[in-house]
Amino acid sequence: MVAIPRAWTGSYGDKKTKSAEVTLVRFKDSAELYQNYSGKIKGKVIMIYSSDTLKPSFTADGNRYTDEELDKMANSKPNLSDNSDLTPEQLASFRKRQALRRQLSTFIKHEKPALVLGMSGMGNDGTLFVQNGGSYAKDAVNDFGWVMLSSDDHLRMQRLIMAGQKVEIEADIKTTFYPNDLKGYNVVAEIAGTDPILKDEWVVIGGHLDSWHGATGATDNAAGCAVMMEAIRILKATGLQPKRSIRICLWSGEEQGLFGSEGYVKLHFADPADMVLKPEHAKVSAYYNLDNGTGKIRGVYLQGNKEAGPIFSKWLEPFHELGAKTITIDNTGGTDHEAFDAVGIPGFQFIQDEIEYDTRTHHTNMDTYDHLVPADLMQAATIVASFVYNTAQQQEMIPRKALPKPKG
Repeated sequence: MVAIPRAWTGSYGDKKTKSAEVTLVRFKDSAELYQNYSGKIKGKVIMIYSSDTLKPSFTADGNRYTDEELDKMANSKPNLSDNSDLTPEQLASFRKRQALRRQLSTFIKHEKPALVLGMSGMGNDGTLFVQNGGSYAKDAVNDFGWVMLSSDDHLRMQRLIMAGQKVEIEADIKTTFYPNDLKGYNVVAEIAGTDPILKDEWVVIGGHLDSWHGATGATDNAAGCAVMMEAIRILKATGLQPKRSIRICLWSGEEQGLFGSEGYVKLHFADPADMVLKPEHAKVSAYYNLDNGTGKIRGVYLQGNKEAGPIFSKWLEPFHELGAKTITIDNTGGTDHEAFDAVGIPGFQFIQDEIEYDTRTHHTNMDTYDHLVPADLMQAATIVASFVYNTAQQQEMIPRKALPKPKG
């Protein structure tokens, strides 16, 4: 079977492979969950029922943006809502599912089964999406195993149990916690600027080093880190002397909540809670991020910063033949440019072709080196190097939006 432990969950097997019958836990809401299973699953192997079914796919796993999709991005209206694509009904349903998942997690931790089998609902054909199931807090108790099964394996077992068949599994799961050093570490390097006045200002680029454990994190986000490192190598190899200093930051803790970039921003620039600006806040022209897989760059998300649009459009002109020409006022979320944008520093993520990102590689057991597209990464590094150098050379800094209000 294809199965991977969820992060920060316990072991199973008591130093040897352990066999046990599987109990199917099926419920429609938290009331039914507590009524039917309280006090009945301690020490057992349980499987969480899934209503999903496997459907044949009639579309390719990997895709590039079409001209029509890029035109739609370019012509979109300003809308900075994170939920702009959801109707109120869809948003309510999503929140209800999220609440039920939290209630299930709380219930399981209280009832203490020996092993929980869950289903990776997004993947099929052996692709398994896996993230966390326990807490990374220093004093957290993670004393039972919890694995994600491939949908193919989970549904087969579930179907047998519902047909009245007794299902037993053998499992040997060993997880280890490393509590000696609880810090996260960013990696920071710099090319010093040469202009007597502008050298104290920065252009910052970055990606995140941490990844989920199902594979090696090649597309999320070793690819972004490699592109940013290559952009720096290109600039060094040319012998160009940038006016502003250029800083590369490879972040830790992005997957847990942008911890590396947010911590860095709070330390150097401002805390979004009070928006008290530190002196260095005024010295950053822009932050550029890459964190959407192996696909080549097709343009830039402006993050609502419309005044940066004409500047970036001009900079993209040499790269139209390489497929990069789209400027969209839209924002995109979920990665480290948000830490800079949250305190009023221009922060941008590049538009990338999705390739297999959401279907095969993002947070899965398939996120390995062989899924990278070298030519796409070369194209991306070239464009990033150009953006960085142009930002370092122009007399004025990248325009800024109005400062955000303190979040409290």
